[in-house]
Amino acid sequence: MHMGALRIGITGAGGMMGWHLRCATVGRDEFDVRVADRNTFADQAALEAFTESLDVLVHFAGMNRGEEQEVHDVNIALAKQVLAACEASGATPQLVFSNSTHCERDTLYGASKRVIGELFRDWASNKGVGCHDLVLPHVYGEHGKPFYNSVVHTFCHQLAIGEQPTIDHDGGLELLHAADVADIVLSRVQEQPTAVETVRVPGRPLKVSGLLALLQEFRHSYCELQQIPDLRDPLHLSLFNCLRAALYPQGYPVALTLHSDDRGSLFEAVKGAQGGQSFVSTTRPGITRGNHFHRRKVERFLVVQGEASIQIRRLFQDEVQEFRVSGREPVFIDMPTLHTHNITNVGDTELLTLFWSHEIFDPERPDTVWETV
Repeated sequence: MHMGALRIGITGAGGMMGWHLRCATVGRDEFDVRVADRNTFADQAALEAFTESLDVLVHFAGMNRGEEQEVHDVNIALAKQVLAACEASGATPQLVFSNSTHCERDTLYGASKRVIGELFRDWASNKGVGCHDLVLPHVYGEHGKPFYNSVVHTFCHQLAIGEQPTIDHDGGLELLHAADVADIVLSRVQEQPTAVETVRVPGRPLKVSGLLALLQEFRHSYCELQQIPDLRDPLHLSLFNCLRAALYPQGYPVALTLHSDDRGSLFEAVKGAQGGQSFVSTTRPGITRGNHFHRRKVERFLVVQGEASIQIRRLFQDEVQEFRVSGREPVFIDMPTLHTHNITNVGDTELLTLFWSHEIFDPERPDTVWETV
């Protein structure tokens, strides 16, 4: 059993999977994370310093797009470079490699994945350490790049800016969310530290046309009807969160229709296909609530009375989006996943806020990680 925090190094930490893995370790004292990016690989001394004393090396760095021979050569070169850095620094970490189902295909990209898997497994066997060669299907997640990481991100981006996506080839997909990859990585390195293994990780099958139909349905429900779709299926929840990521921040706040007559005023706060949980809070002037983030939860903030500042920051970035909202002009802002957020009463009277989540709070799985905006 490893004593103390597990020292985990992540290459390709700025990419989609690297970012999701970093997010999964926030607030967990059992992990001590280091990151390597392109600048690290450009400086061999920096790369050696990065590998020194690592317990786990997660290799996500690589090219996904480009001229086939270049992609092949660059990917193998990066793998050899990081193993050479381990040799130079004397590090013998467990290895985790984000392989791909393309390794089963007769392409140069697939060939590079096969070669790297063999390099990592052989190195680990020679050193007597674990190696987790994860053969992954079609991975997607919030803040992936359109026209690069996944057709999921391309469709979400196009729908968010009002374009109509088209399908060139209605092939079959096998979808796996990046947060699930992160959880698999962390569980394998903790539970199987000496295993030299190739693990074929399954995803959810879906045709490209089925994916587009789902995302179009979500957009119509959310943007036009202002209704939260049914999110009981984990695939639907993760795809909906990807669509919301593409809509943020330009899609918020969303104005609500205020119906007024002699009796007073009324507006519809949340319309959903599955219920969820609503609660109301009061906040004294100058007080801040929140400073936490969620990995999966859909959460709505809606000020009913008073003046507030809502601040939101994407994890591992410095830029803070601030929204000034007032009960006089009802609007809602839905918190994007993996963004820490808070709300502050900036008025001189009591603040009344309606909060809603798509799921009922479960103290065993709170999905609330404290992090200052």
